[in-house]
Amino acid sequence: MKFLLAIFFFFLSLHALNVEISSSEVANGKTVLFVFEKEKDVQYKSLLYNDKYYTILQHPLSKSKMYALVPISYYEKPSDKKVKLFYEEKEKEKEKTYFLRVKDAQYTKENIKVSNSKVHLSAKDKKRASKEYAEAMKVYNTVSPKSYISSEFIAPLQSKITSSFGKARVYNGTLKGYHSGTDYRAKVGERVKTANDGVVVLVKKRFYSGGSIVVDHGQGIYTCYFHLSRFKVQEGERVKKGQVIGLSGKSGRVTGPHLHFAARVNGVQVDPLQLMALMNENILNKDDR
Repeated sequence: MKFLLAIFFFFLSLHALNVEISSSEVANGKTVLFVFEKEKDVQYKSLLYNDKYYTILQHPLSKSKMYALVPISYYEKPSDKKVKLFYEEKEKEKEKTYFLRVKDAQYTKENIKVSNSKVHLSAKDKKRASKEYAEAMKVYNTVSPKSYISSEFIAPLQSKITSSFGKARVYNGTLKGYHSGTDYRAKVGERVKTANDGVVVLVKKRFYSGGSIVVDHGQGIYTCYFHLSRFKVQEGERVKKGQVIGLSGKSGRVTGPHLHFAARVNGVQVDPLQLMALMNENILNKDDR
């Protein structure tokens, strides 16, 4: 009898964590969502993916849940990957391994003709572009524990998408990377709205992206609005979803006026539309709270 009781309590002690993963298969350039139900005597700490730790944060709408976003780099090759969960249970450190399969998104190529000065940079322009990149990455790699969002994300413009995320960019016949955001058709001077509540953390005219605004939505989520002709906000300003933050334009390295809309998660460039759909369906849907 004592033996049977011992076996019973042993299996009872094997706590099954309540963790939901948006998908066990994900394409490069996309984002994976982990949602954790808070449980007695369990403290969720972080996730480890590709030698980088992602903090598990408080759910923006539910007090009973926590979550973490794991961004998959555009340059990630198809493979089977591990994600390690670190947590404490009854003050004892524990870990659990989850598996992800990264697949090839099979992005298409896009040929673009621009001024040679925008492809073959002068030493001065290289220095400027490098400095601006470092400044932006310092912003993107800052993760605030506070979330500013309380409702679903919206598109910054209601217009046709002219170029999607992930297309390989071939400038004047030379491969120069990939399209890091989503382009919306826009004439010069159209009103651009912020996709959600947040804090403006960058307002600047830059070499590549021209008139640029970056909004911090908290918890490592940033949206970016490039090639603007005019700014309507300043750094440090709190903004609300749908607020006009600038006017569209054709500044920076462009072939014509449009809005380039991008997103970063914990410093990693990701598909902004997939990220917003993921958040809207799984985190910001009030019916699921």
